[in-house]
Amino acid sequence: MDGTLFEFINPAARAEVGLPLIADSFAGGGGASTGIEMALGRSPDVAINHDPVALSMHEANHPTTRHLTNSVYAIDPADLPALGQRVGLAWFSPDCKHHSKAKGGKPLDANIRDLAWVVIHWAERVRPDVIFLENVEEWQKWGPLTPDNKPDPERSGDTFREWLRRLRRLKYKVEWKELVACDYGAPTIRKRLYLIARCDGLPIVWPTPTHGAPNSAEVLAGTRKPWRTAAEIIDWSLPCPSIFDTSAEIMQKHGLRAIRPLAENTLRRVALGVQKYVIDAADPFFVTYGQHGGAVRSGFDPMHTITASLKDQNQIIVPSFQMMRNSKSPTSPADKPLRTITAGGAHPFMVAPSLVQVGYGEAPNQAPRVLDLHKPLGTVVAGGSKHALVAAFLAQHNTGVIGRRADAPLSTVTTRGTQQNVVAAHMVNMHGTGRSARDARDPVTSICAGETTPG
Repeated sequence: MDGTLFEFINPAARAEVGLPLIADSFAGGGGASTGIEMALGRSPDVAINHDPVALSMHEANHPTTRHLTNSVYAIDPADLPALGQRVGLAWFSPDCKHHSKAKGGKPLDANIRDLAWVVIHWAERVRPDVIFLENVEEWQKWGPLTPDNKPDPERSGDTFREWLRRLRRLKYKVEWKELVACDYGAPTIRKRLYLIARCDGLPIVWPTPTHGAPNSAEVLAGTRKPWRTAAEIIDWSLPCPSIFDTSAEIMQKHGLRAIRPLAENTLRRVALGVQKYVIDAADPFFVTYGQHGGAVRSGFDPMHTITASLKDQNQIIVPSFQMMRNSKSPTSPADKPLRTITAGGAHPFMVAPSLVQVGYGEAPNQAPRVLDLHKPLGTVVAGGSKHALVAAFLAQHNTGVIGRRADAPLSTVTTRGTQQNVVAAHMVNMHGTGRSARDARDPVTSICAGETTPG
């Protein structure tokens, strides 16, 4: 029977017409439940989470679902189905923080690591036809902890294998795979482990990737679509605060909270991002403004119709300077001398944005991580502040001004003509006596308790 006909029928009524119960355990905002709804035509019947805030968001997204605010261990799954109703699907996304490598070397909590045992409890009590579990890839290394609450390297994966044995003893067929979201049409490189267990005698079927790298054989042959990119989902109208502004200045200009000065590793990523995706960029693109809403178009795509309005023209953007006005030659390569600054103020500015990862640190000997706008976005975490937009800027060598935004006019050019420089992969001291630019590969100057900080 088609489940879409019963999308808004309450759980008891669904049982009467023979629909199996669907449960979303460890329910968050409702992403997994939305996927279930897209696949089966109806939302889950039950959602469980101990956090009332999480369930309130889930309820807003899935108002027909019954929401239970309690520990997953405090609920007997046998109490959930109506009389004679079987459990068709149970989805589990247990807390992954204490399995993930992103946790670093911090002590782990065995109780949180053991949350997946609730799957075995459900299998024993109500025997769902199909069980889904989603977690980080490191979950396969689930094992005992040492006395100092660190993973025991000699028993890595022991608990995971015992968990599998318990599930298989209950006559479940079990398979698992690591899947990357961008291969299935999401603009993110989020990779997760997915496990499917079923006892209804039907085969386990995995989805076929629909997207791939733009230069892959499948995409070139037309059998897959190219990955969706970070650039296509960024709201370019949002403000991008300068790295030179203080927290107070950013609040005054944009009404945003920002931490300044930036962390040392973030500064290194900014420098590398500017070098890699601005100075060394090889893929030019157009920016249209006016009626097209400031859309970004690849330089290798056909141009749209040029209208009579001057507000609807195309500007090609490579690592180059764009003259603001009064110039018959509107662009100048960034690796060539700057054009004459006239009294009329035909000032240059430089535009070539990139993304820098501001969350997490690098492993020993790992290069700073920066992201290509033309590739899927990195995994978005709950904090929501993992990625930052980076644009080029200008450094100044006189008058005590450390730097200025690239989209602002240059200051007066003196007879020496050496005051304006595009900052590539460099560190610039934001305060103090030197205020000199340093190669990003050199050690950062001392961070003191005062105001001397690299930017």
